[in-house]
Amino acid sequence: MADGFSGLGYGYGYAVAKDNICVLANSYTTVRAQRSRFFGPGGSGDVTVSSATTNLASDLYFQQVNSSGVVWSLVAQPAPRGPQREVRDMVAGYVEGYNRYLRDVGGAAGIGDPTCRGGQWVTPITETDVWHMLHAMATYAGTGSMVDGIVNAKPATATSGLAANADTAARFRAGLGERFGENSPGSNGIAIGAEGAARDNSILLGNPHFIWHGVNRFWQAHLTVPGKLNAAGAGLLGTPFLSIGFNDKIAWTHTWAAPVTFGLYELKLAPGDPTSYLVDGKKERMIRTTVSVPARQPDGRLAVVTRTLYATRFGPVTSNAASMDLPWTTTSAYAVRDANATNMRLMNTSFGLATAQDTAGVVDALSRTQGLPIFNTLAVDRSGNALYADIQVVPHVTDALAQRCATPLGQYLFHTAGLALLNGADSTCAWGADADSVEPGLLGPSRMQRLVRRDYVTNSNQSPWLSNPHAPITGYQRILGDAYTERTPRTRESILSVEEGLAEGGFTAASMRQMLFANRSRVAELAAADTARMCAAFPGGLAPSAGGPVDVTGACGALSTWDRTYSLDSRGSLLFERFVMKLVPSAPVPASLPWRVPFDPQAPLTTPNTLDTGRADVQRAFGDAVAELRAAGIPLDARLADHQTVTRGDQRIPLPGGSWQMGILNVVHPVWHPLAGNVEVATGSTYIQVVAFDGSGCPNVTTLLASSQSADPTSPYYADQTAMFSAGRWVPSRFCEESNLAAPALRVVHLTR
Repeated sequence: MADGFSGLGYGYGYAVAKDNICVLANSYTTVRAQRSRFFGPGGSGDVTVSSATTNLASDLYFQQVNSSGVVWSLVAQPAPRGPQREVRDMVAGYVEGYNRYLRDVGGAAGIGDPTCRGGQWVTPITETDVWHMLHAMATYAGTGSMVDGIVNAKPATATSGLAANADTAARFRAGLGERFGENSPGSNGIAIGAEGAARDNSILLGNPHFIWHGVNRFWQAHLTVPGKLNAAGAGLLGTPFLSIGFNDKIAWTHTWAAPVTFGLYELKLAPGDPTSYLVDGKKERMIRTTVSVPARQPDGRLAVVTRTLYATRFGPVTSNAASMDLPWTTTSAYAVRDANATNMRLMNTSFGLATAQDTAGVVDALSRTQGLPIFNTLAVDRSGNALYADIQVVPHVTDALAQRCATPLGQYLFHTAGLALLNGADSTCAWGADADSVEPGLLGPSRMQRLVRRDYVTNSNQSPWLSNPHAPITGYQRILGDAYTERTPRTRESILSVEEGLAEGGFTAASMRQMLFANRSRVAELAAADTARMCAAFPGGLAPSAGGPVDVTGACGALSTWDRTYSLDSRGSLLFERFVMKLVPSAPVPASLPWRVPFDPQAPLTTPNTLDTGRADVQRAFGDAVAELRAAGIPLDARLADHQTVTRGDQRIPLPGGSWQMGILNVVHPVWHPLAGNVEVATGSTYIQVVAFDGSGCPNVTTLLASSQSADPTSPYYADQTAMFSAGRWVPSRFCEESNLAAPALRVVHLTR
């Protein structure tokens, strides 16, 4: 609590630094372009801030951003295109509070966390650092996802161009989902209105599947400025405000959305000059930027590395996007335009949501600020309304523009993946503008989808189409998502579980929590029995595998008696997951198992189904899964709790849940170790909230931060909620003042400036 927003930021900065100083300092080193200086040019970059595979690539990219001055030019603009007054005050106070904590502990040498104690890179921060971090988070899914391609693009280094065929397009489409590999985030959001609630006016489940490590992990807070703000929830560490949360009248959550927020332009290069391109037949020289960064050598010396980066009127030239090479030849090259490159509005949106009074106010905040970089919003209010809204930053590429301007390959990509690959030689192929958009180049909010219901809405990272199957949303521009296409097993599980809950009399907060932690697998319910029968039918109990026939007799019983869940005591779940993971690509796009019954748009929740166990690749994948577990010394009927764990200090914590490919709501996307099983979490259920409004002045809230509040192994909050997540226990929220004051563990710290 504070008497103003600068003071609120001060307390926030102090508290978050106390819990996570090493994570924050590491990421501020990233956006300062100083990773190579302190950690050497190799390493793996900071994948929670960008896709850079090395420290050097990260530094070259961020140094170019910093030198361009784009961030401060955005900050200097008045709201809504620039930060509003409350946000500016929060950021200024946050910087002071962060630095106060660092000063109080005696600088880097006094930090309790051994991860960064004494690190030369742990220094006071500036407002510039925070604004650069916010810009990096806004562009995370755009230019931030193709850092290597931008810094490594060199003129005329390829001899042949990109093949415009279905194979290239299919690999491109898969790459859109793979651009952060196993760190690809996701979420479930379920909003229940008055007609879907058994006793309450409305209930919201917020279940983001975000990163467990780094600056994109969640941190909980309750923020109060009397008479101006009173909201609680969690924010990503890089944003000094709430990302998801609730107040006394509304609750909101976000899910990773379907639109691709960047677009590509194919450049027609000027004859004999691979660093110039033609627009309407006129030659334009690329913008050359010389970037230099210091890099620590093995002997400790600092050597300056210099690179030339290239940009166009559309944006930077890149040699790679969505895991696909984009060749720069003597006749063509590719540039990327990121719709979030000028987005410094994210915290405006968050502030608007935190102060909204109903779902209409949520829509107003989203529309007025248009700052969400890649997220849907689901919300409920005390009046019993449930809202789905996909109002965010989206390129203004209409179906008509794509039809006229997409390259031959771009036509296929736009249809199948919503990615705009346009003709850069025609100036009329520039992104359009709407009168109600915050800035030119973006679709206006009036073109975007929203649905208010009194029963329910839901989203699990797919398009708006089946937010509620009783009121399908159609007719939107392709860039906003597809329709009448196969839904992922997780989308189907979400909707079918809600329908079951309604049929049983409607939801309560308790039944919502139980539904999430039931850990049901939609894929298991569709395919486990068939898989067990396939196992039993192998001649002599031998299945084919990459290493030759493998004895699978012990696997058949494990699958036939498995309860089809990913609960700690379930047996057979790990075997089934490894089998499915060998059949389904890791990219988070609707990649289907080999089903016998194909998808039917008239029955989107029940098709496809029936695993085609007669296929050789299905049988071989099963044999490979059995061989893999045997090689790791894991029993085929092992309990999930024994081989899906995280280690925190000397504590080994078993985790329920499973990969999104299993069609499970409680996603835990594990890090597989071939000799130990699932030994860590890359992404998965993080900050979970169930918020119910019952007509009283105080919302009924339970939360759980599965990754825990602190990354400091010496903190008592390092693994406490991870252990609660393991046990299926929730934290009752104390939102109203009287309940806060009555908390037995209440500790008040007064900070003066």
